[in-house]
Amino acid sequence: MAEVQATQSVKEPHVDISETNSPTPEGYDKKCIFCKIVNNEMGTELLHHDEEISCFRDIKPAAPHHYLVVPTKHVGNCKSLSKDHVVLVKQMVDKGKEILQKNNVTDLTDVRFGFHWPPFCSVTHLHLHVLAPASQMGFMSRLFYRLNSYWFITADQLIELLNSKGDTN
Repeated sequence: MAEVQATQSVKEPHVDISETNSPTPEGYDKKCIFCKIVNNEMGTELLHHDEEISCFRDIKPAAPHHYLVVPTKHVGNCKSLSKDHVVLVKQMVDKGKEILQKNNVTDLTDVRFGFHWPPFCSVTHLHLHVLAPASQMGFMSRLFYRLNSYWFITADQLIELLNSKGDTN
């Protein structure tokens, strides 16, 4: 009996140390900062979190209300999307509108919803910028989130682009 306990006590630390790196959950990229945020690993306040979509404040706000709406599971940037992702993008926009309304933004005509187009995005996890009021954005912010530019695409433009793609899978 003493031999069994001694053997077990020798094996247990080995098992605990070497096998702590369990496989990453589906839809989680351990190198992605947004995956870490939505999994509460960064201490960032989540304004919304469910199985499909999460929302938090942008670390460098370009407007008084600047939120990032992301899929809770890792999805690549907007260039990697297919027609199958239209529903997800629409859900992200709807959640962005809901978050704005919860934060007393009532004028949804002075809002900008959009994505940076690769290679002009710093995080490859799909993220919708929700900016309001757009009229209060500074010069540099207007440049970074410029409509009809090579680097920023509105949510409506992305949906139109995805709808024009053929079905995948």
